[in-house]
Amino acid sequence: MNKKVRFDLQRFADNEFLTPMHVAREALMVLKNNTVMSQLVSRDYDNEFAEVGDTVMVRRPANFQVDLFDQTTGIKIQNAVEGKVPVILDSIFDVSFGITSKELSLDINDFSQQLIAPAVTSIEQAIDEKICRCYEDVPYFVGTPGNTPASVSAITSVRKEMNDNKVPMAGRMAVLDTAADAKLLELDAFNSVGHTGETSAIINAQLGRKFGFDFYMDQNICRHDNGNLSASPTMKLSAIVKKDANVATFTDGTLTGKIKKGTIFTLAGDSRPYVVTKDADAAGNSVTVSFYPAARQDFAANTVVTLVKDHTASMAFHRNAFTLVTRPLSKPLGVADSQYAIISDGGISLRVVFDYDIKLKRDICSIDLLCGVKTMIPELACRILG
Repeated sequence: MNKKVRFDLQRFADNEFLTPMHVAREALMVLKNNTVMSQLVSRDYDNEFAEVGDTVMVRRPANFQVDLFDQTTGIKIQNAVEGKVPVILDSIFDVSFGITSKELSLDINDFSQQLIAPAVTSIEQAIDEKICRCYEDVPYFVGTPGNTPASVSAITSVRKEMNDNKVPMAGRMAVLDTAADAKLLELDAFNSVGHTGETSAIINAQLGRKFGFDFYMDQNICRHDNGNLSASPTMKLSAIVKKDANVATFTDGTLTGKIKKGTIFTLAGDSRPYVVTKDADAAGNSVTVSFYPAARQDFAANTVVTLVKDHTASMAFHRNAFTLVTRPLSKPLGVADSQYAIISDGGISLRVVFDYDIKLKRDICSIDLLCGVKTMIPELACRILG
């Protein structure tokens, strides 16, 4: 950590044991100081208690259309209607571990180094991986599968793609895998970084602001696997696909296996890509896939389908492309008020519970976090293939 917060600890009565609130405060500080992706995406938080599996509605920014003013007819009043997107709180990230009276009597900073930091690091990695996996919803890409980005042109092509998609200039980020990070740091444009972030983890992960992007490295960038379809690199549409359709059937001479969510493909006659939105299994030498965005034009039967090969999915995006949603977990039944703490700050909520395992005769500390992640606007993001 680049800074340490020392709390004026109030001990239990005559003993000197740390409380769940002490642990919760330290854990939340460590979490906020060490996450990368959760600091870069939009966040939605409400203090209403929730449980895993709950669905919450998250606001999406309103869209407006620019009209040319006419002095005769005057202005056109548009309704400022914000869209709402459902997000499922589908994950409780939990780390529970045994603790001793000796460990509970440690100074908070020693306790943090020995136990809290390692535990929270596991949670932060899980959050990072979950957000990084949002690449599966993004059809837009630059680069070549298998070729690590290693030139300025690799970055300027990302800029062009996002400019073409009218992504706002302010608030653009690029998060790279370790290989791309290493290659770009060999370039003069990147190895004299002077820009810094707000926390130690962001500083350590940041390459600086270049070409209109804040650049970061993340060890949790995903590698995409198309699946195991036994098809040739190109397949064909088995039937006509009409404009605005979002389902198509691909066929090949001998087609078996599965195509995975997140696989990018193109259709002959349309230079813009599409992405498979859920896993699909082949049957009878064909596979029916759901895709995004909807077909931009009519496509005839036998139109050639080309899959983009397996790749590492670094990403450039605007903050509003993805959102992290957290809600506080409720007080566990059967524990006293002194045995748990719930703390929230900056759009992140943690729960800490102390308990005693009578069977193993040891104290337990449990740290958990409830969250969900959603791609809000895929057009605000672009994969950087490697």
